[in-house]
Amino acid sequence: MEDEAIIQLYIARDEGALRETEAKYGPLCRQLANNILGSAQDAEECVNDVYLALWDAIPPARPRSLKAFAAGVTRRQALKRLRHDAAGKRSAGCLVPLSELAEVLPDESFRPDVKDEELAQLIGRFLKEQSPEARCVFVRRYWYFDSVRDIAGRYGFSENKVKSLLFRSRNRLRDDLRKEGISI
Repeated sequence: MEDEAIIQLYIARDEGALRETEAKYGPLCRQLANNILGSAQDAEECVNDVYLALWDAIPPARPRSLKAFAAGVTRRQALKRLRHDAAGKRSAGCLVPLSELAEVLPDESFRPDVKDEELAQLIGRFLKEQSPEARCVFVRRYWYFDSVRDIAGRYGFSENKVKSLLFRSRNRLRDDLRKEGISI
């Protein structure tokens, strides 16, 4: 079923929207949640929360891309759960990608003047200027939380090439942010 038809089901408050979303985007949502949480069981619970969040969000939201919208909701739900688990001194799952970016992105406790929206726009502009392979590797690592091994397998690169692309991308991002007057 096409995304627009699924969105119409949500708007009509037809529970079939949930079945169609599960059929079309369930595997993507589970993989993303599992990459962040590091547990299939936690990922499954998170995805159930995602479906409820989608039901509550559509309407009033009317996403242009249901796939991107569902992935964004999944990412937020999984990161929320990860923070909750870390606060409760449970296993914090896979925080490595976030720690890699910590050296590049400003910490809001030190730079409260830098808004998330501004930072997102700068990162988006930065990614548009990168080569397709560098951009894809960056997004797979820091948005989808894919492992270096998974990224290498997906694109046919060596793990060292992926690490090198990520390292150079982080350094270029840091330099671009500094040029904009933003540094950690």
